[in-house]
Amino acid sequence: MPTLQTEKKKTCTYKDYEELPEGAPYQLIGGELVMTPAPVPYHQIIIGGIFLKLSKYIEKNNMGSVILSPVDVYFSETDTYQPDIIFIGKNRLDIIGEKKIEGPPDLIIEILSPATAYYDLRAKKDVYEQSGVKEYWIVDPIQKAIEVFVNKKGKFELLGSAKVEGAVKSDILKGLSIEVKEIFE
Repeated sequence: MPTLQTEKKKTCTYKDYEELPEGAPYQLIGGELVMTPAPVPYHQIIIGGIFLKLSKYIEKNNMGSVILSPVDVYFSETDTYQPDIIFIGKNRLDIIGEKKIEGPPDLIIEILSPATAYYDLRAKKDVYEQSGVKEYWIVDPIQKAIEVFVNKKGKFELLGSAKVEGAVKSDILKGLSIEVKEIFE
């Protein structure tokens, strides 16, 4: 009588990920290659609006570098993500490698989409928290909301949020305030 065999899924590593063709729509999440389809135009409009506000502020105040996705951010052999927007302070610019960001950025911003929301809110958020990302923004286009979390002793705490109206402020980018209404117009 035939026996039922369960096949153990292979854990992928950064080496496997690195062998993908440039621009392949994947992220390495928990040792699994997760396909992330191209975002919808509204998602990209939101990214553009936030990126412009951040980059103007950061450049004006000579604070570091803001980078727009897609760019690989290496957290471990089984976790390499492409956050929507990252900020790296000027005292840590040495983590910008030739092929990837080699360590946790100071600030990560993820715009939720149906294909990635679960990962952004669970697995990736946990890795961001544990790896020492200082600030994490979750941007929800459906709710027209932004939540800002700060890392306190290895745990994210909600610094502030705004939905439809109001502003969010950054802890690490002192003086930065973004009106949510301007982002979701």
